[in-house]
Amino acid sequence: MDKDTGGVVLLDVLDDEGTFDQSMLERLGHPVIVCNGPDLHALCPLLGGTGCEKFEQAHGIVFELDLDRPQHRAILQRYRDLGRDDLPIRVVVRPEQQVTYADLLAQVDVWDHRPTAADLDGFAALVESTDR
Repeated sequence: MDKDTGGVVLLDVLDDEGTFDQSMLERLGHPVIVCNGPDLHALCPLLGGTGCEKFEQAHGIVFELDLDRPQHRAILQRYRDLGRDDLPIRVVVRPEQQVTYADLLAQVDVWDHRPTAADLDGFAALVESTDR
C-alpha cells in the first residue's frame, strides 16, 4: 500500500445514487469500492464459492445491505468468517434490525443512523490503525 493512500473501504450499499457519501472517505485518503449487492435472483459470488475481488481488496467495510434479506445476512456472515479478526466492519441498520439480528451483529459494530462525517472519520482512523 502506498504510504500516502489509506486502505480500501468497501461500501456494500443497495444503491449508490447519493444515499451514501463516499466522497468523505475518499477525502480522508481511502479509495472506495462500491458493491450494490447481488441482483435479486442472483447469488453473490462470495456465497457461491468463487470469491469476491472487492472483498479481497477491502481494508474496511461499511455494510448497508438489507438484513431482512437472507442472502444479505449470509454475505455479512461470510465477511466475518473470511475476514481477518481485526477487519473493521460497520453495519448500518434500522433500530428494530439491531434487536432482530442481534446474534449476527454481535461480531460487528453497528450504526443505527445515517453515518455522519464524525462516524466516517472515526471509521477511517480505525482502518488506518489496523493497516499498521
